[in-house]
Amino acid sequence: MAVNKSSISKSASLEKMGEFWGTHDFTEFDNSSAPDAEFTVTCAIPIELDLLSVIERYAQQHGVSAETLVNLWLQQKVAEQKTA
Repeated sequence: MAVNKSSISKSASLEKMGEFWGTHDFTEFDNSSAPDAEFTVTCAIPIELDLLSVIERYAQQHGVSAETLVNLWLQQKVAEQKTA
């Protein structure tokens, strides 16, 4: 099994990496000024299959993804409701 060289231990074998981490702690290499991992939160909302097919066709005709189209439509509807 080929193993890439570790960026921290500089070892290319699992055995050497294990020896390294047996005598080191990951906090020795933590950069507290570096930002933590960023995540994008998404939500899945079920859509009727027939409706999704129509949305996908309409999105394809307009050169956007179905997700983009649905988000644009929802933004428009929310804006309309705010002004009503």
